Amino acid sequence: MPIYTYVCKKCGQKFDLLVGIGAGKEEIKCKKCGSKNVQKTFASFNVGTGNSSSPGFCPTGTCNL
Repeated sequence: MPIYTYVCKKCGQKFDLLVGIGAGKEEIKCKKCGSKNVQKTFASFNVGTGNSSSPGFCPTGTCNL
């Protein structure tokens, strides 16, 4: 199921929403103020190469490279 990020146009709150496949056009409300005036935004993501032997690869993020 995809996770979408929304921004409330009334209070500026950002929130994520898990949306099931086949979900209808349910009413989406801001989690902070309850406004229905929300906009779906693009979320950033990272695409890896899948090559764990490449220089600079650190699976834990704590390696000294």
